[in-house]
Amino acid sequence: MSTTSASLPAPAEMNAAPKPPAAPLKWRSLLLQVVALALVLAAGGWLAHNAAQNLEARNIASGFGFLDDSAGFALSEGLVEYQAGDSYAKAFAAGLSNTVRAAVPAVLLASLLGFAAGLAQVSRHALVRLLASVYVDVVRNVPLLVQVLMWYFALTLSLPSPDQPMQWGEHVYLSKGGLAVAIPELGTGRIVSGLVVTLALLAAAWRFAARRGLAVAGALAVSAALWFALPQGWQQPTVGIFGVSGGATLSPEWLALVGALTVYAGAYCAEVVRAGVQAVPRAQWEAAHALGFTRTQTLARVIVPQALRVIVPPYTSLVMNTVKNSSLAVAIGYPDIVSVATTSLNQNGQAIECLSIIAGVYLMLNLVIAVVMGAVNTRVQLKER
Repeated sequence: MSTTSASLPAPAEMNAAPKPPAAPLKWRSLLLQVVALALVLAAGGWLAHNAAQNLEARNIASGFGFLDDSAGFALSEGLVEYQAGDSYAKAFAAGLSNTVRAAVPAVLLASLLGFAAGLAQVSRHALVRLLASVYVDVVRNVPLLVQVLMWYFALTLSLPSPDQPMQWGEHVYLSKGGLAVAIPELGTGRIVSGLVVTLALLAAAWRFAARRGLAVAGALAVSAALWFALPQGWQQPTVGIFGVSGGATLSPEWLALVGALTVYAGAYCAEVVRAGVQAVPRAQWEAAHALGFTRTQTLARVIVPQALRVIVPPYTSLVMNTVKNSSLAVAIGYPDIVSVATTSLNQNGQAIECLSIIAGVYLMLNLVIAVVMGAVNTRVQLKER
């Protein structure tokens, strides 16, 4: 039976790849986002207008004009110089600096602790695995507020009085008044030159080093050593009648908050690291051992770089949660942004504005974290060749 040539597909049609479905128009997606944003802004505007009308009807002051008024309350500590007669705006700035002052060390220390505990959970030594697992299970099942209070009471009840502190050498004193350490006295010229040297070392490490992470860590270590190697002098803490004076003092409230956040977030970070390491296929371990790598070399050069693409996304959420959890400082009297806002609204009654400032501060901090960790996540993802 003969077949006509018209019924046979052409060779070009047989070899041609199927056409992909048409991609949705970008303008349609953009229009939907614009409409959603407009609806959110409209809802927010309506709520603000309604709240303003209700406050005016009850003769309650509204608006952020109170930020220029004198706050009238003092803060026990802080990086920003603040006096009781300063404005509310400066009080909120001091509270924000105290929040960052506690959150950043807690995140860094929790990352180190969590990384070590996470690797310990996949260790070949049974005792090391057991201790790491016990730490993670116990800490994760105790509420963070309870841990903050436990740290605070341990520091304020079990430590000696400020006039008879525990002493380590001539540079460190620990008592109920806090941790006092000696600090170098750096002049303006040394600070400027130190910043220049640090930036130069970081730029050289990033530009010329093959292993940029190790090179950057080394550059930071060298710059820190240079900063403290040749100080113009040391401000030593001294013990007096009323306690320790001089040097730099870390209050019991700061120590309790940072310690509790470190231990608590470190336990969750350990689980993130453990899951990331175990997500790497077992064949990668076997291939590295076949090449003669030791276990340490396998972790550093093969497993951890591949595990980072799994670790970074949940680690980003962990960092955000740690920053937000620092708001529990109000329970122990540490003057963070929440403590300042609470005191302010108790004085002026403008609760909506004070709570809006708190929400805006934590939103800003988390957006910065999201941008930075998003860049890190893009960096560690596998690149297709």
